[in-house]
Amino acid sequence: DHVTFPIPEKCLLGVIGPSGAGKSTLLGALTGTRPADTGTVLYDNRDLYRDYAELRYRIGLVPQESALHTQLTARRALQYSAELRFPADTTASERDARVDEVMGELGLTKHANTRADRLSGGQLKRVNVAQELLTRPSLLFLDEPTSGLDPGLDKSVMEQMKDLAHDGRTVIVVTHSVDNLDQCDRLLVLVPGGRIAFYGPPSDGLQYFGQNRWAEVFQQFDKYPDRDWAAEYRASPAYAQYVIQRERPPVPAGDQQVHDIPPPRRGGFSQMVTLTKRYVRVISSDRGFLLGTAIAPFLLGALIRLLAGKQGLANIPSGNPNAQTVLILLVICAVLSGTASSIWELVKERAIYKRERSAGLSSGAYLASKLLVLGAISVAQSVVLVLVGLIGVNGPSKGAVGALPPLFEILIAIVALGLASMCVGLVVSAMVSTSEKAVPFLVMLTLVQVVLSGGLLKLGTGLAQVAWLTPSRWGFSATASTIDFNAFPHNQIADSFYNQTAVNWLRDVGALIGLVVLYSLITWLRLHSLGPRRRKG
Repeated sequence: DHVTFPIPEKCLLGVIGPSGAGKSTLLGALTGTRPADTGTVLYDNRDLYRDYAELRYRIGLVPQESALHTQLTARRALQYSAELRFPADTTASERDARVDEVMGELGLTKHANTRADRLSGGQLKRVNVAQELLTRPSLLFLDEPTSGLDPGLDKSVMEQMKDLAHDGRTVIVVTHSVDNLDQCDRLLVLVPGGRIAFYGPPSDGLQYFGQNRWAEVFQQFDKYPDRDWAAEYRASPAYAQYVIQRERPPVPAGDQQVHDIPPPRRGGFSQMVTLTKRYVRVISSDRGFLLGTAIAPFLLGALIRLLAGKQGLANIPSGNPNAQTVLILLVICAVLSGTASSIWELVKERAIYKRERSAGLSSGAYLASKLLVLGAISVAQSVVLVLVGLIGVNGPSKGAVGALPPLFEILIAIVALGLASMCVGLVVSAMVSTSEKAVPFLVMLTLVQVVLSGGLLKLGTGLAQVAWLTPSRWGFSATASTIDFNAFPHNQIADSFYNQTAVNWLRDVGALIGLVVLYSLITWLRLHSLGPRRRKG
């Protein structure tokens, strides 16, 4: 609310204020990630919002939550960040040299080969700062850099931020900690409602408010909520000295000097390659995930084989009730495996993705890397599931498509079902805000797909149309048409979709591919919306 203040070069600015004062809102406005609805942010007399595409590469932002893959070593994480952020013509040796330089600057060299999840809180924060310093930003923002740190580390971090500022950068720290504000060159105090109560040197702050400690200042804000702190500050000598006298009028667009165009960033395909390599390395370092991913399809396939028994999927004149059970279990396992492999993959990287998006990452490249790696995992799991569960099991002599063996038809259908379910998981992962919220969706989606698959009960008008959006409906239909399920005696769920025709099978597999495209598009739209916003008008 009418917040205006100038920040000099080589300055460490601390931003404090009680909860609800607008510190996070201000941070979004100043970094361009969440532009203000009205007003202007001038960066070296240039409009940040108008020239955001160029200026964002000169701005570093260290969010409160770590924006690193903690499964990687500090050096490896920084190397991948450099590969994504540096110009396309930068060589690998140049990137590595810059990584080593930054780690040395922040005292991280001896921790270079330590996994990030084994670093202390202060060390991990420094690695996050190092990630931002790779591109030599002249403006660096930090959101609660000392949150969760002990008093000693709090002081060390603030001293290091002061050194970074005096080394030639402007550093802005949003913090709740008031113990080491004396390290700052300027202090901005906000009150609830997003208004300025004070701006100036920290040494003048307590004297201005007539209090001995900042806790007492915040108590005053709570005690006198109707007091116009902003008006009092505007009428003070501090406002005239530190705001009015130091403000520079904006330079009209036509009078601005011509700036060099920044070197071209890496294209979408190049980013995708880097992201895919990083994602594979992250997964490879998670032994628990690898073990579970490898064992699950073998166990589920063994369960299917056990239930198949001697009759398997064969059409026996006396009836084969096991066939329906085997098909529905096969579909459930494929749905569960595909959804579970992806439902946490986007939400757990939300902080990393948002930071990289504001630094120029392509949302399409990010999603493509996930689809490639998770798709390969889903395909492998589906193949193992089918082969372990059905190879050698009695079945039909021919399939719906005459040129393909029945087992191969089922394999293709289950692979397509696994991929579509994986994409459903990605949609959920992109929509939810925390990993914990994804768990109920995994259970709910699996149960809904079991009901709408058509394998347990005959779907009536209305419900059948809703089921078109569920992969299980088409997966069960494809496998059922392969074994000509309508021809089985005592069939209680007969459906024209289950007739053994090439048209039915091709339609079902085509529908699954269509759902892959549909849910991938929805995921991309959601990921794209999580990037920096553009101000309207």
